[in-house]
Amino acid sequence: MTKLLGISGSLRKASTNTLLVHNAAAIFGAYEFTLADIDFPLYNGDLEEAEGIPAKVQTLSDQIAAADAVIISTPEYNKAISGSLKNALDWVSRTKGGPWNGKPVAIMSAAAGRAGGERTQFSLRLAMMAFRPDILQGPEVLVANSSNAFDENGKLTGEMYVKLLTELMDALKARI
Repeated sequence: MTKLLGISGSLRKASTNTLLVHNAAAIFGAYEFTLADIDFPLYNGDLEEAEGIPAKVQTLSDQIAAADAVIISTPEYNKAISGSLKNALDWVSRTKGGPWNGKPVAIMSAAAGRAGGERTQFSLRLAMMAFRPDILQGPEVLVANSSNAFDENGKLTGEMYVKLLTELMDALKARI
């Protein structure tokens, strides 16, 4: 059974990025799906030296390593990825084994603005480059005005968004 890990770059309960991850997982199909928890303390080398890698960080690293593929949806905060997502990437980079190396990764974004998080995707690609994942280059899923892009049940609306998300999930399945 295919193991799919989803990571939302937003910690908000009503996050449209978390909704987008769930929609992507549903489109992906039959699998074992886990939504990661990235609510970690801020990375601090002194904390790492004194206490080691936090258990929640090691759990995420192990989930990445065990997954056949990862989907990441991130909001755009001031033209870049959210601090919580960057912090998670920083913490995981301190774990052993290089869990991202060669891992198929699909990225997407949901943002309040009209570009749907275009800059955050560039920022995420840049932040992950050192980990050497296999990031799909497209199609780009950029959900603009995201607070109006989902129905009352959390289902993504908009024919083009659904089409692009389906194409991206098909490409991710093909990459596994």
